Amino acid sequence: MSGLSPVPQGLYRTATRAGGLIFTAGMTPRREGVMLVTGPVRRGDPPEAWRAAVELAAANALAAATDQLAEGERIAAVLSLTVFVAAETGFTAHARLADFASAFLRDALGEAGIGSRAALGVATLPGNAPVEIQLVASVAAEV
Repeated sequence: MSGLSPVPQGLYRTATRAGGLIFTAGMTPRREGVMLVTGPVRRGDPPEAWRAAVELAAANALAAATDQLAEGERIAAVLSLTVFVAAETGFTAHARLADFASAFLRDALGEAGIGSRAALGVATLPGNAPVEIQLVASVAAEV
């Protein structure tokens, strides 16, 4: 394990592994435990305004998953991606924000970074985060 995982903000693990599957906790746009972007996402905001926050949350989820790998292993596929968006009433571009996470994971892992996905609007998220990302990944031996 590499020690790349983000710092937990409570009593939980950033990721857990069961056999060949890795489940991450929900990851927000934090770096070294500090929330860098806060919400909520406003109805009139262009989705692009939130790209950096989404990408940072996705990077944290990928780092947590990667930290569960043993030597000689790799992330084989992102099986499921859930993107929570703390948005005010009337915001409807949840899927466009989730596309930023999907694109980040595709750039990092190739087509293996694209799995099934849900994008959900919620009233609030921990620490006033604008987004929270959770993923499930499968593991394979490096080729």
